[in-house]
Amino acid sequence: IDLVKEEPIEEKPSEEAPVLEEKQINQETPVLEEKKAPEEPKAKEEVKIEEKPKEVKEEKSSFFKRMFSGLEKTRQNLNYKLQTVFKGTDINDDFYDELEEVLVTSDIGVETVMNIIDNLKDRIVRENVLDRKDAFPILKDEIKKIMNDNVSSRDLELEPSPAILLVVGVNGVGKTTTIGKLSYQFRQEGKSVLIAAADTFRAAAIEQLKEWANRANVDIIAHEESADPASVVFDAIMAAKARKTDILICDTAGRLHNKQNLMNELNKIKRVIDREFPNAVKENLLVLDATTGQNAIIQAKSFKETSDITGVCVTKLDGTAKGGVIIALESELHLPVKIIGVGEKIEDLQAFNVDDFVEALF
Repeated sequence: IDLVKEEPIEEKPSEEAPVLEEKQINQETPVLEEKKAPEEPKAKEEVKIEEKPKEVKEEKSSFFKRMFSGLEKTRQNLNYKLQTVFKGTDINDDFYDELEEVLVTSDIGVETVMNIIDNLKDRIVRENVLDRKDAFPILKDEIKKIMNDNVSSRDLELEPSPAILLVVGVNGVGKTTTIGKLSYQFRQEGKSVLIAAADTFRAAAIEQLKEWANRANVDIIAHEESADPASVVFDAIMAAKARKTDILICDTAGRLHNKQNLMNELNKIKRVIDREFPNAVKENLLVLDATTGQNAIIQAKSFKETSDITGVCVTKLDGTAKGGVIIALESELHLPVKIIGVGEKIEDLQAFNVDDFVEALF
């Protein structure tokens, strides 16, 4: 019996020692006590006190790191050219011409670039800047200003509940993925989410959305392929009302033979929403693919003409050198970029911040 008692103690001292001999260690062996200090109640309390601010700080830092990493291709392309522009000291016409060329070829847009250059010239004269390197922080500041002056808010307006998020955009820009990632993030915030699969014209669109709904652990309302999209939205609204859902996210078709058919379908969905859910907070999110560069501007203009776009989500920033298109979207079209995608992971879809964007870009 004595051997049976002693055997487990000898074989598993590492597992039982911290619990069974804690008092003895604290009293008799100061060296061991120092090693075990993190496991004592006092140490745990100290960690708890700092836990929340540390997490917030790390989360903010990780957001910037993901944006910085996602903009790598754009930054490399832009900074490589800017290095030659800001070499030397003289600020003359050649300097402005070279800078203009670099910014235009970075998909920032001609109209926006001209405004940036004009503002930069005024600041340089007013502040008596003589060295090119001293003009660089002014350039960044003017880009931030031109974006902020044309946009009032970049927050997704989904409060108070109930809210409807209508997601629009052409096929292939990442609407389905964006809906899936947003659903997951809303669920993490403790909100109830329902998805309406109203893109009934694209093959496999419903199946893809069902898969994302499963991953995000949210409900989905779907009909058969080629069903009327407006009827799907109608049923989803009825379900959202009955379940007291916080956010209803509606997917829409990206292409219906031609632009007019597409816009007619979107207007039909909008009429259903206005009629059946008038008290809901409404957000119309346009999804654009950053890799298309200036083509994204053309798409945005087209949707803006026929739909009440309240915000933009720019995806695939990590796969392109054309991230400068965001600056043109806000300065020329006055469309607030609210969300950006800087990777394939769920957490790589994040809220857009101008200061972080410009710092990561330059």
